[in-house]
This record gives sequence, structure tokens and C-alpha cells, in this order.
Amino acid sequence: MHHSQHIHRRSLLQAGLGTTAGLLLPSALPAGLATPHHRPQARHVIMLYMSGGYSHVDTFDPKPELTKRHDQSIGDENEAAVSGQPKIERYLKAPLWKFRPNRECGTEVSDLFPHIREQMHEAALIRSMNCDHRDHGEATLQLHTGSTTTAMPGIGAWLSYGLKSFNNNLPSHIVISEHRPYNGPQLWDANFLPAVNGGVQVVPGADPIPFLKSPTSRERQHLELSLLSKMNQRHLQQRQQDAQLAGRVASFTAARGLQQQAPEALDLTKETQETLKSYGVTQGDQSSYASQCIMARRLIERGVRFVEIIDAVGACRDNWDAAHRDIASHEKYARRVDQPVAALIKDLKQRGLLEDTLLVFCTEFGRSPWAQDGKGTKSRTHHPNAFSCWLAGGNVRGGVIHGETDDIGNYVVKDMVHVHDFHATILSIMGLDHEKLTYRHAGRDFRLTDVHGHVVKEILKA
Repeated sequence: MHHSQHIHRRSLLQAGLGTTAGLLLPSALPAGLATPHHRPQARHVIMLYMSGGYSHVDTFDPKPELTKRHDQSIGDENEAAVSGQPKIERYLKAPLWKFRPNRECGTEVSDLFPHIREQMHEAALIRSMNCDHRDHGEATLQLHTGSTTTAMPGIGAWLSYGLKSFNNNLPSHIVISEHRPYNGPQLWDANFLPAVNGGVQVVPGADPIPFLKSPTSRERQHLELSLLSKMNQRHLQQRQQDAQLAGRVASFTAARGLQQQAPEALDLTKETQETLKSYGVTQGDQSSYASQCIMARRLIERGVRFVEIIDAVGACRDNWDAAHRDIASHEKYARRVDQPVAALIKDLKQRGLLEDTLLVFCTEFGRSPWAQDGKGTKSRTHHPNAFSCWLAGGNVRGGVIHGETDDIGNYVVKDMVHVHDFHATILSIMGLDHEKLTYRHAGRDFRLTDVHGHVVKEILKA
């Protein structure tokens, strides 16, 4: 073949060579397992993120004083919630739901979560969470990346980078997100970490990952991919420092593995009727929150390191946010997640997986103990000063409560757990020291917890 007749990589790609080309992933698969810093107490994470900010004083942090002092004023805001607007007078607002104790450990949870309440003896409830920003975008970014201002690698990307995958045919980092959350893919982006650590988004439904089914036969696909791999490697050899290109090249391998294993991993028809019923999944259901919880369990069973489920009925317009909305809307969102989350805990335990799996139930901030729009109104505003999250599984002490807020749930008064501490604790359970898990970028070492963070040892077993 004369030089002028050489077939170039670009022209082949433009011609559609490589039937996994449409399935280009932000994450390809790292080779082999990494060595953790210390003995891991869990092997997988399932993060259950309730988008929008559920109210701690209506869910996990009972405050009888709020009921007693309903509609009483505690004075104006210390500073205006919205810059340039006048300070509003704060009238306390009673919780709409009664709190009752878990029968085994006594942890009180409201009637919003009756099923989860029955499982709190498996969980460590942190009532003293704290973050740095009152706006959704910034607080959501911090919960996932540690930063309120700059896009950084998400916690799933850090765990993938630090530990790698158990299964070379599935990504180590998967995000099940039915709708686009605040900040979108920034939450699971690898950013400056190697591209292989970015999250793969699964959209529950008939087409969970685009282009998952190959349009050609396996034999033809093998020939196409072999040729494409050779051309990509030759292209890469001339560009050794191009990490993005290396990630793109590796993504073809990941895509091929996904085509082989993801359809089976996400296929709920393999589940027994008893299991489906326990989660509340109806026949043919492929998109409910309940079905997403089963998908998460199936993925970690097959070696996926980190799975996040982002809960929102309709992205940013229809989630747990009760700013200028009736707090009674919490009922809708709680009904959607309560039974499935409780079933997930029981299912993991029954299968012997709870000790190996860390469950993280979280939100970006809490909600104010007062009515946002004045006396007698129905909404609660954003509240970064105090909120509640819980952990279960792994090496977590079940049935314990850590931290405390004041008598109206306004401020943390004991054992504050900042988001950085929350991240440090999750990494520690997974065998990683948050101070040692670093990556050199732009002349300095970066880490998930920046220069902060302490492991909350009180909620961990000895």
C-alpha cells in the first residue's frame, strides 16, 4: 500500500468502525487491585443520596421543644438568607410527623420512615452533620467532592482511584441517576484523576446505558475492535502524556466488558418474587427507586466498588427541597425510598453482604427549625448548620447515635461532624487514610478532604 493510501484512525472512526464506539465511557477499567493503607472494614460502598435536603427535625432528629414552641419567634435571622434581602423574623415550626423509637436500640425516627426506623439498630445515626454552604449547587458539590467552589474529583472517583475494581468487565464506579442532579456529572467526574476513575451513569429504564447492545455480531465486533485497538495504541504512542486519550482508548475495553456483563447485572427478572416484593418492585418495573436499590446490590455482588443512587423524582424541580414549598411534600419522597432502603439493609444482611458493604444515607444539608415565609407558613429553608445522615454495614456500630443539636435543631452542640469528617470516615472504613490518598496536580498534592477532616472513630467498632 502506498503512503497516500494509508487508512487513518480518524477516517475509520468517522466511518463508524468499532461497534462500541458509541459507548465511549468516562470510565475505563483500572488494571488490578490497589493496596489499601490499612485493613479494609468494607469492600463496597452504596451511597443513597437524597437530593434537595431533607429536614432533620422532621426525620431523624426529634425536637419536642419545637412542638411546644410552635409559632414562637426567636428573632430575626442573624444574616439575610438571600444577599441584599431584608432579614426575616423566625417563627418556630413544629415537625409534622411523630417520632417513635426503634424497638431494639431506641433510636427515634419519625413516621416518615417507618421501615427505615425498624432497621436503625444496624445504623450509626449522625445528628451533628455540618457543611459550608446554604445553596444546593455548592452544598451538593461539597457532599460529593469536598469543595463548594471548584469542580474536584468525586468521592466515587477517589475510591476508584485508591482501590480499583474487583471485576475487569465492570467499572469500579457507577452512578444510578434517573434525572440530572444539581451540578450534573461534576458529582461523579474524575476531574484531574486518571479518566478511568470517572463514574458511569446508569439511567434506570429500558435503556440504562446507551449503545449497550452491539448492532453487529460478536465475531465482527472482535475484528473491528482488534484493528481499532492497534490504531489507537499507535496513536497513543505519539502522545504519551495525553491522559485523556489514554482514558478514551481504555474505554473501548470497558465498553466491551459492559456489553457482556451489564445487561445481566441490571436484569431484575433474575430476582425471586419474594425479593421483588420485599423491596416493593412490581412486575416489569425497571425504573422505580426500589428497582434501583436492587440494581445497586446486583452491581456490588459482581464486584463494582462504589455505587451511588441519586434520588429525585424530577431532577432539581421535584426533590426533597422544601424551600417556599409545603414541607408535607416530604411524604411523597419518603414513601418512594423508605421500604426499598430498609429492604436493602435486610437483603444485604441475609446474603452475608452487609459486613462487606458500607451503606451511606445522606443529603446536602438540613432544613430550618422555623417557617421560611413567616409565621404559620408551610416551608422550611436551607440549613447547613445542622443535619442528619447515617451509615450502616462495614465496621459501623449499629444502633448508636453520634452528635447532638440544640433543643430546636438549629446548631450542633456536641461532636460536630463536618462533611470533611464524613468523607474521612468513609475512606477509613474502606481501608484508606484520607491524608495519604493524594494525587499530584498543578504543582500540589490534592485529596478529597483538602487539608481538613477527622475520622469519627466513635461510630466504628474496635
